[in-house]
Order: sequence, then C-alpha cells, then structure tokens
Amino acid sequence: MPDPQPPATDELAAFLEAPASYPHGPDGVALVRTHLSLVALAGRFVYKVQKPVDLGFADFSTLAKREHACREEVRLNRRLCADTYVGVVPIHRDADGALTFAETDEAPVAFAVKMRRLAEEGFLDDRIDAGDAGKDELERVARRLADCYRRQASTPEIAAWGRPEKLRVNTDENFDQTEAHAAPQPSGRGAGHSTPHGDDPQAARSDVLPRPAFDALRYYTDRFLDERAALLHRRCAEGRILEGHGDLRLEHVHLSPSAEADGEGVCIYDCVAFNERLRALDVANDAAFLAMDLDFHGAPGLSLFFARRLAALLDDPELLALIDFYKTYRAYVRAKVDLLQSQNEDLPDEKRAEQRDRARRHVQQALRYATAGSGPAVIAVMGRPATGKTTQAQALAELLGADYAASDRTRKELAGVSLRERPDDAAREALYTPGMTERTYAALCDRALDATRAKRPVVLDATFGKQHHRDRLRETLREQGGEDGIPHCFVELTASDDAIEARLADREGTRSLSDARREDFEMLAADYEAPTALEDARHVTVSTDDGDATAPDATTTAVLKRLVRHL
Repeated sequence: MPDPQPPATDELAAFLEAPASYPHGPDGVALVRTHLSLVALAGRFVYKVQKPVDLGFADFSTLAKREHACREEVRLNRRLCADTYVGVVPIHRDADGALTFAETDEAPVAFAVKMRRLAEEGFLDDRIDAGDAGKDELERVARRLADCYRRQASTPEIAAWGRPEKLRVNTDENFDQTEAHAAPQPSGRGAGHSTPHGDDPQAARSDVLPRPAFDALRYYTDRFLDERAALLHRRCAEGRILEGHGDLRLEHVHLSPSAEADGEGVCIYDCVAFNERLRALDVANDAAFLAMDLDFHGAPGLSLFFARRLAALLDDPELLALIDFYKTYRAYVRAKVDLLQSQNEDLPDEKRAEQRDRARRHVQQALRYATAGSGPAVIAVMGRPATGKTTQAQALAELLGADYAASDRTRKELAGVSLRERPDDAAREALYTPGMTERTYAALCDRALDATRAKRPVVLDATFGKQHHRDRLRETLREQGGEDGIPHCFVELTASDDAIEARLADREGTRSLSDARREDFEMLAADYEAPTALEDARHVTVSTDDGDATAPDATTTAVLKRLVRHL
C-alpha cells in the first residue's frame, strides 16, 4: 500500500508552531529547524519530526522509514535518558484534512518523537561556559556512560565497525567531503623573508581549511590506522566496540539539580539513531567527542579528568592511548559540519561567519591533537638567518592556534627600540651583545612557560644557534613538566649558502624585524652551532631550498608531517 500523502514541510512546520495543535495547551511554541528535522519546544514537552529527506547517511525518504527512525530514536535514547523520551506519537489528518495529534480512523501521515522538556539551567555546555561545572559533574557523566557501556555486549556485526578498514570509511568520507575547501595560503610569501603580520600572526592566512592542515591531518590519520592496526583489531576482539551515543557533545548532556554521584539525574540525549555506522564504535571514540568538546570550551583539565575516570571505571587503560586519535577525528567532524553549514545561504551572514570561525577553530584543534596531543607543547623553529624561520613559525602558530614568540621582536622590545626601523651600527652593536642575547633567550623561555601553564601550545621563532640556549629551554621544560617534561620539538630549517646569501640580499632596503644582512653571512655561519643527532631526539630538519612559489605551503606541510612523528 502506498504511503498516505505526507504533509509538506511548510505545512508541518505551521502545524507544529501553533499552540492550539497540542493537547496540553502550551502558551507558546518555538520551532527549531535543522537539516534533518523540525523540533518544536512546546511548553513542558518537545516534539521532533523528521523531514522527508535522504542525505545518504540519513534516509527519511518514506513514511515507514521516518516511523522506524522515530522508534529507534526512542529505544536508543532511553538507554541514557529514559524519563525524558515519552514515546512516538502519530500525526493524522482530521475530516477537514487538517493535521492533528488526535486519533482518527485514517492512517498517520507523520510521526513525532515526544519528549519531556529539560530545564534550561541544566545543560552541560552552558554550565561549563559559566564555570558552573567541575569534576563532580564530570564524574557523574563518566559513571552514567560507564554503566551504559557495561550493560552491553558487543556482537560480531557491531565489532566489525571498529576495524581499521571500517574506520577508514568514515575518515576518508570526511576528507573527501572537505577537500574542495582546502585552500592554499595567500600568495606573496617566500622562504627566508621575514614577513610579520603586525601583532597578530593569525592574520597571515584567512582560510578556514589551509591545504597544509588538510594534508597533515590526512597523513596523520592514515598513518595511525596503519601503524596501530593491531591495537584496533584487539579492541574489536575484547568487546570494546559497542552501540554508543555517537554524538556525545556537551549540549547533549543535561544534569538535574538532584543528579547523584552514581549517575542518576544525568540525561544524555539525542544519540545517533539513524545510522548504525555512526554509533557502532569504540568506547574511546564515543568518549573522545565529549573530551574534545570540553577542550573546545576551554576546559582541558576537565577533559583529561573525564577521560581518565572513564578509563578507570571501564578498566580500560588503552582508552587513553587512543583518545588523541579519536579527538582528532571528532574535531575534524565538527569542522566539516561547521564548514558545510557556513555555506548555507539561508543563514544570516552573521551566523555563517560564526560557523566559519568555529570550523577554523576546530581545524586548529584537530591539528594540535595530531601533532602535539591534548596538552601544551613547545615548538622551537630554529636555523640560520634567512632559512624561513619567521615564515614557517608564523604559519605554524596560525595553523595550530598557538601562541607565538619571536626573538627579533623580543630583543627589540627589551631594548626599547623601533620594531620596524633598522638600527644604526651603534644601536645594532648594543642589541647583539652577549648579555642582551642571554636576556632575549631567557625571555623566550618565560614566554614558553607562560603558554604551557595556560595549557596552550607555543611556537618560538629564534636562531637557537648556541647549544646552551637549546639546553636551557629543554631543562626549563623538563623541570616544569613532570616526569617526562613538557613535550617539545626543535624544527631546524636549512638552506644552501647560496640561497641564504640571495635572501639576505633581497632584504636590503626593506623594513624587517630581522637585522641580519648580507655582509654578516660569514660571521653568522661561523657562529652557528648546529644540533647533533645525540643532542636531542626531538629535533627535525626541513630544507627550504625550493624557491618555487608554492614552497611555503610545501615546507609547512613537511614540517607538520615531521611533527606528527616527533612531538
């Protein structure tokens, strides 16, 4: 039998917006439209109706499929939010053809999920943003999730979704859907040219998804799936792949005022009910979404606490070995969603700009996880003058959303001289005394510590041409970072003598923070103490000899890929 004639989306929206449509008689109704559904906030209840769409990952193209999706949504969400999901209610047409929730002799033309409305003050994203949630609240959430996971048993069909080749289906889909948005950096930059962008290194690029970030994230993802395949297969065999939530964001967690430490009073709603592929997943993958969102909302300490507590409650220490990979994946998923929403011409310009900014921040977040993990890290971009340090250090700072500190700027600020004008010989001699150089590198160490104490990555831009300056930074980070020290890497940029001399010559007569000149080449070359392999394993070299117009992007991509291996 063919489906009854379904109402058009506009007719359905008008019905849901009218307070008189509801048997409980709400004073007013607020209607929220998403790409998949219409959600009516109607007094003490919420009604959600799926749109008749087929987006590939979600197929609601027939009434039967929409009814099934509604019933699955109630079934699955009752696992973590039983009291909220009332049930599925049919929508009919009355004798006059108008839509109604009342029973009639006719077959339903639509279905709605009916939910009890949650108190506005209990949503975890708002509480985190207001500083009104801490470890006690995250403990309750962890216990609620752990209880849900422990009540399940994996099956061969579900476990299959945790295999590397299945994971690659999801990650490849994300990259394939976003590659067209991966843009090269603005032209006009070249290796070896100091091109600071005022006080804001972020101004160097304006792209939401710069090509180096895209390439590095795909490289990291493919490499992880290849190198950790044995671990991923073991997770499948151990029953760690379950029917999880699939969309575990802060806004989908609600805590009632009476929430108990054992997880009672914690409601985790709006799971992925429409696609098994997106909810059959490793518990580490599920948890990573919430941990990533905590980081995004400026709560890295709570993110780490939550991950550790869930791992302990599940007796699953390997969860922590996987969390950064899955946080990378989750951050990129959010970047994709934000980016695609920013293309929606039905949204106001202000909202589209907001979505672009969120996409940019999520790309930065994903890249930080891929290169430096979840915690703070220090990247020291070093090398002889005119090897491209400032170009690459500023690019890295922007791509990672990291702090940025340059020796050229720091030295001149300490001396109180102009940042743009080249000093005369007397002033230049005073700037480069051994004492001033020591003060400059000490200040860079302080900047690095300030950033890491704030749980932020930082990029340092300096020659670091003396071993004792590198040793000082390493020792400082070792003292402040516990047993293993704060993660760090020295990225040494290299170039041939001919290339360096040519770049120094190009600087003549231009305003630049760097004071290195062509006539200084021999002295600078002799004074530079290159690191040795024995000095520090966390040291990589990248050549900037390529003079092609695309070299800055290619070099940045090479640096990011090396950081994936060493930080």
